[in-house]
Amino acid sequence: MKVANFLVALAVVALASSFATAYDPSPLQDFCVATNATKSAVFLNGKFCKDPTRVTADDFFFSGLNVAGDTSNQLGVHINIIDADVIPGLNTNGITLVRIDYAANGGLNPPHNHPRAAEILTVLKGTVYAGFVTSNPDHRLFAKVLKPGDVFLFPFGLIHFQLNIGKTPAVALAALTSQNPGVNTIANAVFGSDPPINPNVLTKAFHLNKDLVSKLQKEQWVDPSESDSYN
Repeated sequence: MKVANFLVALAVVALASSFATAYDPSPLQDFCVATNATKSAVFLNGKFCKDPTRVTADDFFFSGLNVAGDTSNQLGVHINIIDADVIPGLNTNGITLVRIDYAANGGLNPPHNHPRAAEILTVLKGTVYAGFVTSNPDHRLFAKVLKPGDVFLFPFGLIHFQLNIGKTPAVALAALTSQNPGVNTIANAVFGSDPPINPNVLTKAFHLNKDLVSKLQKEQWVDPSESDSYN
């Protein structure tokens, strides 16, 4: 009986530990302003901390999120990411803020997922069709048409997307639950990997003609956040 109780307790501790390590670590001080100047700095949560006596209000500030991004690319989308590299004071706070600009008539933030974060999206301008798909085995689609003031949640790690279905440009703000959420754009990862995946794998997995797979692997896959700082 004692052995059984011990095993149950051990399982509970292991489960609790897995939850504790599934998100960004909690900060151990008021703030840890990220710095590249490593002299007299403390390394914490993947960044060096600036000497607290040298921290200023500017370390917690950013101006320019009102500026529209350039959507003149293949996808018709621009993503402006505000993370700890942009606002050093965000370091250890487990937050990333994103402005997404969508071109009129089909600007697309393509199917992707964030391996380390959930995301909540607020539409500020335009009409956006947004949704996510659940994991195996159901693959249920949850989608809505969003208008200014509407909010939609993309759960942790699930594939999601946004499409501007309006005739005018659209704008949305998104908040993510990690200072380093990561992004994995599905088409880019599958057809644009380096080196390429063996075409036989993709032909069978996607029920596609091998010539089409080879053609897709030669495409230039646009990364909507390539000029920003997702990792």
